[in-house]
Amino acid sequence: MEAAPGNPGGYFRCTSRVWMGVIAVCIGYFAWTVFLPSTIPYENLGQLGRFTKYLVDNHPKLLYNGFWLAWGIHIAEALYSIKLCKIKGITDSSVQRRWFIQTFLFGIASLSHLLAYKPPPKKRR
Repeated sequence: MEAAPGNPGGYFRCTSRVWMGVIAVCIGYFAWTVFLPSTIPYENLGQLGRFTKYLVDNHPKLLYNGFWLAWGIHIAEALYSIKLCKIKGITDSSVQRRWFIQTFLFGIASLSHLLAYKPPPKKRR
């Protein structure tokens, strides 16, 4: 969804469904390895399973800290999306909220759309 030509203050573009799926699966798998590693069927996952098992066995603290760092980065990106909305003239608070939530969940896949957005030039009198 993009803003109507007369309403640049309401610009919003949804992240690709492909990216949404990829990011959701990756974050879900990351959470699974951090919080329930004993339930992962490592032997059924091939190389990914072997690599995951190695990380779980030898670097659990790195996994744990990396998981929370990733969410921290998503929070920072989401907060930055609010600032970008204001800078780019997106004034509708419900649209700003949509950017915040989408960027929190999908990170740079969402933020890249906002970064690429060029607001229409202001009319001179």
